[in-house]
Amino acid sequence: MIDPRPGSGSRVPDVENEMRSIGEMARESGLGVSALRFYDRAGVLVPARVDPASGYRWYAPGQLDEARVLARLRRTGLPLADIRLVLAGWSGADADLVRGLLQAHLRRLERGLAEARSEFSTLEALLDHRENPMTASPRTGTVRLSLPAPALADALDAVRFAAGRDPELPMLGGVLFDVEGDTLHLVATDRYRMAVARLAAVGHGGAREQVIVPAPLVDAMRALLGDDGPARFAVEGDRVTLEAAERQASGRRLAHDFPDYRRLVQLPPGRRVTVDVPEFREALESGPVRVAEDREPGRQARDVSVLSTVDDGTVIVCGEGAPDEEADGAAHHVGVDRGYLLDALAAADRDRLVLEFGPAATAPLAIRRMDDEGAFSVLMPVRLDD
Repeated sequence: MIDPRPGSGSRVPDVENEMRSIGEMARESGLGVSALRFYDRAGVLVPARVDPASGYRWYAPGQLDEARVLARLRRTGLPLADIRLVLAGWSGADADLVRGLLQAHLRRLERGLAEARSEFSTLEALLDHRENPMTASPRTGTVRLSLPAPALADALDAVRFAAGRDPELPMLGGVLFDVEGDTLHLVATDRYRMAVARLAAVGHGGAREQVIVPAPLVDAMRALLGDDGPARFAVEGDRVTLEAAERQASGRRLAHDFPDYRRLVQLPPGRRVTVDVPEFREALESGPVRVAEDREPGRQARDVSVLSTVDDGTVIVCGEGAPDEEADGAAHHVGVDRGYLLDALAAADRDRLVLEFGPAATAPLAIRRMDDEGAFSVLMPVRLDD
């Protein structure tokens, strides 16, 4: 009997048939494929065998328990140096070293939590002082705008995908209508991405006014914008209304303040590369991904595309050999959530777009329209070290 796994020659199947591929190891251990590769490169959990022809990793049955321990240690945030020692002493008869390392880390976490609680208490007191509810004024501003319906539809389509869904952050659960003079900005963000659109408005011409329209009302407004006529947007107190084509959508604004998005879109200068969107989309959908295990509670593992620019002015989707954060800064590269990037490309609705890479892999990636500098989206980077 010949073992059909990659590689040359015949092998004894009763041992190697029990070995796990890297995908099987990921599913059974709770460590992502990218994490297993990282710990292999770091010499922490080295596969029992690497196929010399394909480079594919295979793990022995006894390594599964070790990987599960490693997954638990990783979730606690234990430093890599301590993880090495814990795994080295895990199977030993004397568990004092392991217990000592775990207890020391637990004490560090408890001290850190106590310090964080203290800082949060101070920040909450500062916020209470800033809000000063005895003098806060109700939301009674009035706004009346006339907008071209097609332009408003295009702007809503450009930003709606980035609206937040976290019930603990209700101020992000809609689209900001920010009007100043004769310009209206629409903005949405869920913290991991932000989208901004700009269009001309008639009828306000005054000081800056901001209102957050909840996502369901935004969708109802968008459904009205099928004709070429004007759309009339109005805010009276806490009521928001859009009229178009003799139909109306109305509801309450969100009683929150939106973060200062103008600060958030002040990106460091980087390198701009023009991409053909259909070709780039195909490269993303068929190209390699890394699986990133999000450590924030409630968020699932994500497919991450690693993008890099090359000297000929093109963007490539990198595989396993992509540069990491310590690599030479000459190559602009960034890891982003592939689904978020595909959403941003679809929302931009152009055959050619500009990708703006920051000076480091920790900088956001901007996706810009070539015909409108006021319409763009920003994606937060995903760390590439594991």
